[in-house]
Amino acid sequence: MSQAQTTSLAELRGAAKPIDPAIRAGFDTVGGFDLIQRTAKLFASSNIVPTQFQGNLPNCVIAVDMALRMGANPLMVCQNLYIVHGRPAWSAQFLIATMNQCGRFSAIRYEFQGKQGTDEWGCKAVATELATKEKLEGPLITIGLAKKEGWYGKNGSKWQTMPELMLRYRAASWFVRAYAPEIAMGLQTAEEVKDTFDLEPSENGTYSVTTDSIKPLDHQPAQGEVIDMSTGEVTQKEPVPARKKAPVSQPKPPVQKVERAATKEPAQAPQQSTFTQASFPCPKTDGERMVTEDDCGLCKERPKCPEWATDFSEEG
Repeated sequence: MSQAQTTSLAELRGAAKPIDPAIRAGFDTVGGFDLIQRTAKLFASSNIVPTQFQGNLPNCVIAVDMALRMGANPLMVCQNLYIVHGRPAWSAQFLIATMNQCGRFSAIRYEFQGKQGTDEWGCKAVATELATKEKLEGPLITIGLAKKEGWYGKNGSKWQTMPELMLRYRAASWFVRAYAPEIAMGLQTAEEVKDTFDLEPSENGTYSVTTDSIKPLDHQPAQGEVIDMSTGEVTQKEPVPARKKAPVSQPKPPVQKVERAATKEPAQAPQQSTFTQASFPCPKTDGERMVTEDDCGLCKERPKCPEWATDFSEEG
């Protein structure tokens, strides 16, 4: 019995089964998922990674997965990945370094335009595509654009203290999103996120946003203006025609009431005349038939009628 127990303990304490070299860390297979968790556990237990990754295994798993997809070093990704309001964001330096090392383009260079100190002063990033030797130019970023977008006037904005560096960073990040969006993986840079909201660093390494930074500071909507909160576009509200109301002091014409009441009542038959003519016995029939003066007027024997002669002589 003890020999069997000794054998079991020896087997348990034996060397762990080696990992198949064909298994790649990731979420595709069970072995790959186990491997990426083991790698992330190593970073989570380290104190040289940012605070948002220390002791946080899920964050480390996501960072390692992003590093594998980009072909970058996981530690480098952890050092340059920021979590802002639940969304990851890159540092501008990391995005530029990844662009220069991707092997598809030459190193990023910068071209400045306009006079320094004016709103027309700006910068655009340029590079050459190695496969076609074509020169690629990114969007032009100017100080005037920074002011219109609200980046320049924010509290503690680096655009006021180091405008040249911010022009380079913003021009490079826009160049990457224009020509190689797969490098950024759809994420913004930390500088762009900070220009959008007022961020406050927390003790756990994340950033929080205040409700005051979301409200418009420089421009309050005037009467008749509509602000699109998703784009910041200000448009004029179309005037709504006022409804015409009848004066309160003047009553409605009684004619309308009479007409409405008349439509509800059924039409009455025309009244018959109550006038009737006097009748008398006809002398030609010895009084058997009663006639009127109208009947006498139509009678053919009227000239010889004694009744008619009597009436005629009296009238004459």
